[in-house]
Amino acid sequence: MTTQEIVAKLWNLCNVLRDDGITYHQYVTELTYILFLKMAKETGAESQIPAAYRWDALTSKSGIELKKFYKELLNHLGENCTGRVREIYQGATTNIDEPKNLEKIITNIDGLDWYSAREEGLGNLYEGLLEKNANEKKSGAGQYFTPRVLIDVMTRLVKPQAGERCNDPACGTFGFMIAAHQYVSEHTDSFFDLDADTAAFEREKAFTGCELVHDTHRLALMNAMLHDIEGEIILGDTLSNVGKSMKGYDVVLTNPPFGTKKGGERATRDDFTFPTSNKQLNFLQHIYRSLKADGKARAAVVLPDNVLFADGEGEHIRVDLMDKCNLHTVLRLPTGIFYAQGVKTNVLFFTRGKTDKGNTQEVWFYDLRTNMPSFGKTNPLKKEHFAGFEAAYEAKDRHVIQDERWGVFTREQIAEKGNSLDLGLIRDDSIVDYEDLPDPIESGEEAIAQLEEAVDLLKSVVRELKSLENAEV
Repeated sequence: MTTQEIVAKLWNLCNVLRDDGITYHQYVTELTYILFLKMAKETGAESQIPAAYRWDALTSKSGIELKKFYKELLNHLGENCTGRVREIYQGATTNIDEPKNLEKIITNIDGLDWYSAREEGLGNLYEGLLEKNANEKKSGAGQYFTPRVLIDVMTRLVKPQAGERCNDPACGTFGFMIAAHQYVSEHTDSFFDLDADTAAFEREKAFTGCELVHDTHRLALMNAMLHDIEGEIILGDTLSNVGKSMKGYDVVLTNPPFGTKKGGERATRDDFTFPTSNKQLNFLQHIYRSLKADGKARAAVVLPDNVLFADGEGEHIRVDLMDKCNLHTVLRLPTGIFYAQGVKTNVLFFTRGKTDKGNTQEVWFYDLRTNMPSFGKTNPLKKEHFAGFEAAYEAKDRHVIQDERWGVFTREQIAEKGNSLDLGLIRDDSIVDYEDLPDPIESGEEAIAQLEEAVDLLKSVVRELKSLENAEV
């Protein structure tokens, strides 16, 4: 049985819970509680769980006794355990009222092909479940799920290395850090033969994040655990003073939430130079300030269009970014690839300089938005759609790339445009170019002139006829 087939079976169990009024998101959270116990048994990691609350104890119960024991288990693991177990179960409650439904889920999970699941990777199975949840519109989960193909492109181009500290300040289910971990393992010679200190660093400190939403934080913890990542995942708000300690990173990969603070209040961080109620502008400030000022630390960040042209504090933040960092590339993304269909987004790639002034000399833009097909569930974004961009990005001499979607603006040109970065879009073939149409005023004047000429000609003909008529008389 493939991972995809196992994911489909797990997802279909959601139908069992509909009568209990369980939402898709609640279902994935409930599955996380139960799957953790089963996966701990399958991977031989039950030592963190008290013997009385392990998988075999859960499967030995039924009916009302099972429901009562399950609630007791959630409470005990969240209150009396330590480490990842406590983090995952802290504050956990169940929304399953019907004991038969709970029993059916546990029985079905116990009956899955766990040998195949282990062979293909339990982490891949869990990520497949998270992706299924994100793609289900009714779940509302797409708001924090970045398409895997985009995560992989950003990670490949940023190229995290062994020994580097990587972070996602709005980590959702931890997808970016999972991709960074996989990239490092695939591009490090003899990854599993690293010396003890480096191996411990990769497992315990290299990949970290912060997530505001409690249930999403649980999913991130579970995802990290199943990929053998023990790095800190903070439950908190990066835009509060919690985020002040998040700094000194070599790599940041993220897709922060869009919008404004509720009620329009300013961010509670007291260390931002340019405070604003715009979340993404505050995240951008946090990100470039969190990078090491060593000329090598780098970031790739998904941001909406308004970050590129917002005035006031928005312009100040863009100028500060281009001073402190080399903002070398902006990818204009297609529409329809995120949960909110109308959102227009971009990826900003930048490297923190050694100094705080004059680091951006020119910015390259790639337009992957104009004259592109409509993307969505029936037409998903694929790796091949990024081929042209990746070739241009990786070119040793970007100026020799012949691609109409690829263009560059100097820092001086950007300054002349009011420091707006809303640039690089090519001609849209679907829009009529009104410059090619005749001017309506000029066209009207010409028509009147022609009509007057015709009237004058007609008058002269009439006069000629009258003169002939008089001559005959």
